[in-house]
Amino acid sequence: MLRNLILGITNRAFVRRLATGRAGRRVARRFVAGEDIEDALKVVKILNERGMTASLDYLGENVRDASAAQAAADVYRSAIERIEAAGLQANLSVKLTQMGLDLDPEVALGNAAVVAARAAEAGTTLTLDMEDHRYTDLTVDTCLRLAHPYPGHIGVAVQAYLYRTPADVERLIEGRVQVRLCKGAYREPRKSAYRHKAEVDRAFATLLVRLLEAGAYPRIGTHDDRLVDFAREQAAKLGHARQTFEFQMLYGVRRDLQEQLVRDGYQVRVYVPFGGEWYPYFMRRIAERPANVKFFLRQLVGR
Repeated sequence: MLRNLILGITNRAFVRRLATGRAGRRVARRFVAGEDIEDALKVVKILNERGMTASLDYLGENVRDASAAQAAADVYRSAIERIEAAGLQANLSVKLTQMGLDLDPEVALGNAAVVAARAAEAGTTLTLDMEDHRYTDLTVDTCLRLAHPYPGHIGVAVQAYLYRTPADVERLIEGRVQVRLCKGAYREPRKSAYRHKAEVDRAFATLLVRLLEAGAYPRIGTHDDRLVDFAREQAAKLGHARQTFEFQMLYGVRRDLQEQLVRDGYQVRVYVPFGGEWYPYFMRRIAERPANVKFFLRQLVGR
């Protein structure tokens, strides 16, 4: 599978040099708002004007220095203040390994709690991004721990391709945590995850119906036309108003679909990443869709 091939060579030196060169950086700006908060806020303002909300992600993962983890938390706190001051409609997404999870789960919890407290004070939400399967238990557990002192302000992403996700979703529904349902973006072992698209799509559809039935304000993270149509049909079948769920999509991906959903009266939130540590995120975006690979290669050859 092309996706697994690309993810498998991401850490090779020649691939990194190619992707972070001039052409690679040009392509990256399609998916990444920029390297500082100013760039991100400009994008959020444009999205708000187009009838969409946003989720800001300060890029970075697998931080192994306590001061760097705290600095990342400080960036998020500052971002909340900037969003609030500008009157923008945006929440936050954060990876726990950026908060220090590889150092100590309690360090990550402490840093995330600082951000969650500020988010709750500002009346917005914090979503924990899901990383690869090694971090799933800790991410779900941390999310539930944060949801207790900050009810209504904590969410988490789950990945449909993991076999374990249905059980995680039940825990999250019980814990009244908002769930962002995604297909999954990491190269996972066969023992942990579905490999074939049809299997992942079926798992996604099943989980989506469960979240809708639970009235859990699902955040539907997909760019797949068929799954978007399925979500619309199921929501209508269950009598859900369009304000009781939202579609979440990535900055730079399927802008046409984002705008059409807004025209049709649906809520759309765009995931807006920014920061200097954009390479891992960028490579996952390239790997997700053949169209992204073709776009990247055309830019490399100057066409």
